[in-house]
Amino acid sequence: MNTDIKIIPAQPTDKETLADIFMRHIEANREYISHGEIQMGVGVAVKMDDGSVRVRPADNGRQMWIKYITEKLNSSEAAVYKAVVNDEIIGFCIADIEEDGADPFGMVCDVLVKEGVRGGGIGGRLLQTAIDWFKSKGISEIYLESGKNNHDAHRFFEKRGFVKMSEIFRLS
Repeated sequence: MNTDIKIIPAQPTDKETLADIFMRHIEANREYISHGEIQMGVGVAVKMDDGSVRVRPADNGRQMWIKYITEKLNSSEAAVYKAVVNDEIIGFCIADIEEDGADPFGMVCDVLVKEGVRGGGIGGRLLQTAIDWFKSKGISEIYLESGKNNHDAHRFFEKRGFVKMSEIFRLS
């Protein structure tokens, strides 16, 4: 693990860079797109003639994602952390406290590390920072969701103690 990498809170001035990283990633890795991206208008699901569903970034996905990240950066119920090396943002994590359950719970909205620097422990450090933030807020129940074919991410989360709880369906 590179100790020169700092995990620090992101700032509103980082939103364009975070959007660049996010949009580049979902354009190249459509399996990352989950129901969350589709619900917020960042991604689009298209039902094919054979009944399968394909996902892709929405035409205005960047604009919608900047709206989303701006809300998270300005919320006291969310935390956005960035991984920085030599003043370059190489990854980020978004954590959000949800209050629509019996008790407030944590939602890891995104953990994303740039393609060329994956595998060095950065994603794990970002995720642990989010988990620590939740704990500091008294949150012990933590969830996340992931695109159904994002198998590398599924293994990453399972390795860190997350277990699959459900499937998401959409009427189309």
